[in-house]
Amino acid sequence: MMSSGEMELMVDNRQLPVGWEIKKLGEVCTLQRGFDLPKGQREEGDYLLISSSGCIDTHTEAKSFAPGVVTGRSGSIGSVFFITEDFWPLNTTLYVKDFHGNDPRFIFYLLNKFDLKRFASGVGVPTLNRNSVHSELVIIPSSIIEQKRIVAIADEAFEGIDRAIRNTEKNLSNARELFESYLNSIFTQKGDGWVKSKLNEVCEKITDGTHQTPKYFETGFVFLSSRNVTTGAINWDKVKYIDDAQHITMQKRVSPRLYDILLAKNGTTGVAALVDKDIDFDIYVSLALLRPLPVILPKFMLHFVNSPVAKEQFNKRLKGIGVPNLHLEEIREVTICYPQELRLQEGIIIKIDEMRSQILRLENIYRQKIAALKELKQSILQKAFTGELTAHKGEK
Repeated sequence: MMSSGEMELMVDNRQLPVGWEIKKLGEVCTLQRGFDLPKGQREEGDYLLISSSGCIDTHTEAKSFAPGVVTGRSGSIGSVFFITEDFWPLNTTLYVKDFHGNDPRFIFYLLNKFDLKRFASGVGVPTLNRNSVHSELVIIPSSIIEQKRIVAIADEAFEGIDRAIRNTEKNLSNARELFESYLNSIFTQKGDGWVKSKLNEVCEKITDGTHQTPKYFETGFVFLSSRNVTTGAINWDKVKYIDDAQHITMQKRVSPRLYDILLAKNGTTGVAALVDKDIDFDIYVSLALLRPLPVILPKFMLHFVNSPVAKEQFNKRLKGIGVPNLHLEEIREVTICYPQELRLQEGIIIKIDEMRSQILRLENIYRQKIAALKELKQSILQKAFTGELTAHKGEK
């Protein structure tokens, strides 16, 4: 949304669209904090229960009538929801209490364009204060008819864009499923020359890192946790450091080395990565270290550990109520099928890497398309609130 200075410049240059006016946001729509409703008092009913992240449940009573517009006040900030049924906005939300005669759907688009995240404050849980935005200037058409024209055009355009986004997201999901299906077909083979073993039978070592929370320093020895293994590769950019004394103590427990496999056993459970740097470093208890015996190539085991076949076994062994975690004894019992000939393992690794490269290329294309479609939505909103969206139609 434009700053006050930009709006004044627009007026000075006579650029304000005919029939449009500058107002404070609080004069266009009044935002009100939602209502508290403890979980113990909630009863399933006919009315939507709206939180800062959208509809989460139903209740027997409504506090606001449809149509409604709701945004996050605490926690999740920025998303704006158009509600078509009577609802109860929770106290983590701000809802439009008064539309001041404006079209509710138009106000929904206005708040989307407004980018409310800019006004969030708070270090821990971000919070949006309605008083911070009520004084902000906006430009709107004074005619409700013009507002409805803008809504009709935006709705039509967004319907097509949202459909394209959904289709692209489905393609992205299909690409991932295709790769997982390919891995599944490989690691369920039981042909000639293939054997089945437990991981502890084909690993020289299966252990984990220190169980003590270390003291961190600005520099020193790299210290990794499961947070550094979230995507199938080690993130060496956001690491922590420990001093010499702690490093010496931790090395007595486990000394990671090149081509070891690090497996996240809590947090991002079941994601593994290959150690691809020949440096001295240490690991936390949230990471398991697998060191394959010469009978299995490290990268072959890595692909297995990241496959649906392994993940299914991991999921059956997850323990814990809060943050589920894998125990070392459970990891050791996971079974792997592999060809005894290393030459065959090498061939499989090449095929998997080629397939993964193609899938990553497709995923990148789909992500770029989704980003472009979302930018197009913002472009349409920009035109809608500078009068450009209906100006051309009005000239015809």
